[in-house]
Amino acid sequence: MLKYLELLEDILHNGVEKTDRTGTGTLSVFGRQLRFDLWEGFPLLTTKKLHTKSIIHELLWFISGSTNIGYLRENGVTIWDEWADEDGELGPVYGYQWRRFGEHYGEFRIWDVGEPNAGGEYQWDDNRNGMDKGKDQLLEVVDLIKNDPDSRRIMICAWNPLQNGLMKLPPCHALIQFWVGNGMLSCQLYQRSCDVFLGVPFNIASYALLTHMLAQVCGLTPGTFVHTYGDLHIYNNHMHQVREQLKRKDQRRDLPTLWLNPAVKDIEAFKYEDIKIRLYNPLPAIPAPVAV
Repeated sequence: MLKYLELLEDILHNGVEKTDRTGTGTLSVFGRQLRFDLWEGFPLLTTKKLHTKSIIHELLWFISGSTNIGYLRENGVTIWDEWADEDGELGPVYGYQWRRFGEHYGEFRIWDVGEPNAGGEYQWDDNRNGMDKGKDQLLEVVDLIKNDPDSRRIMICAWNPLQNGLMKLPPCHALIQFWVGNGMLSCQLYQRSCDVFLGVPFNIASYALLTHMLAQVCGLTPGTFVHTYGDLHIYNNHMHQVREQLKRKDQRRDLPTLWLNPAVKDIEAFKYEDIKIRLYNPLPAIPAPVAV
């Protein structure tokens, strides 16, 4: 994970001071990319300990299509607590877009294209022009990988301008594309907004895990994970932590390995006990506040 540490140094040396939605302030650069060959080890940061339980449970939660943090809370994962409402609801976030893209959610409705009524007001279209049936992008990806592996349309889009306003936090990791070649499955993620100290190491591990899981259920070997970044930033209240982590640059350790239960052949069938990260021997965690 040396390339990740070099990314932190890049931002410290070349970053521009910017304001942000949270009011915290950042040092920011734009447009970078990292590549991880998954056969070389599982790309989990070793210069600070990451909470692997949260990484695994969050991905399983995305795959389930849930919009409520109840499952996460039941499993001791609190990473979405700051954004959820009093009922644990987040709006049509990642899992909803992965599994039900375009489906009607809450008060979202389509205007009827007809004439105004006698009172001069347009009517709501109760059928919502078919919007009750969304697109299951995840299962479509599995089908394409298995049956049309040369397709250039093996993609999942979480960025939905029609529903972003209904989400407590619009997607940061917005667009995923998969590619099959030489019996290997590779993945590229475009991430529009990148909290490089707290979020990015988590995101790298999460999408590397997703690539491994999809490769297994599609009978392929994991290939390369390509992580493409838009706005990369270090929050002003993370500077001390970033410098502490960079002091550990020469203490980084071997990457861990990933074990998946080989009996699982359905992407929806994975459970927490089917996923194990082995030989993970990181340096201690470096706590930092989350910008909300």
